[in-house]
Amino acid sequence: MMATAVQKNSLKGLSNGNGLVHQPLNGYGEEVVCAPEECAPVTEQPEAAPINDSVAEEPEIDIMINNVVCSFSVRCHLNLREIALNGINVEYRKENGKITMKLRRPYTTASIWSSGKVTCTGATSELQAKIAARRFARCLQKLGFKVRFNNYRVVNVLGTCSMPFAIKINSFSERHKEADYEPELHPGVTYKLQNPKATLKIFSTGSVTVT
Repeated sequence: MMATAVQKNSLKGLSNGNGLVHQPLNGYGEEVVCAPEECAPVTEQPEAAPINDSVAEEPEIDIMINNVVCSFSVRCHLNLREIALNGINVEYRKENGKITMKLRRPYTTASIWSSGKVTCTGATSELQAKIAARRFARCLQKLGFKVRFNNYRVVNVLGTCSMPFAIKINSFSERHKEADYEPELHPGVTYKLQNPKATLKIFSTGSVTVT
């Protein structure tokens, strides 16, 4: 008969010398025989900690385009008085020698001179600026002028951004020779870049205007 050992009120299987271990009777009255490595208790391995792929990113500074200025020529003489009488959404400023015309889509304003030069402002992208310029040229063409869309170019882009911190403009202007700070004339510092060519208006609140 198989010998059993009692330890702490529980039965423990004993080896009979042939490499097999005899386990105590199971619930069905049968004796279980298994190899020592099979009878070893199974230990659960701890779950691996989840890998966090998200790396803490530094805050990005977004530049918002507020105004794109473009100019073009219609290569013909324009009668400003006739445009003021027959045009839509126009304002004739005789003292300035130009007419102001406005569009709703895209929301832009054009300054028109009798020489045929037109300057368009108010667009928020280069695509909007070109669409608005062509629509202004079409409006002049419908008034009876022999318009030819020519010499279109973007002359200025205005963008703004806000730094997540305040700026000591006195120390900034002293450290950088390119900076021009005249507190009696303007509350911000004028800083000019050579490459790329741009002008920055820097304020103590952290607001920066790029033109």
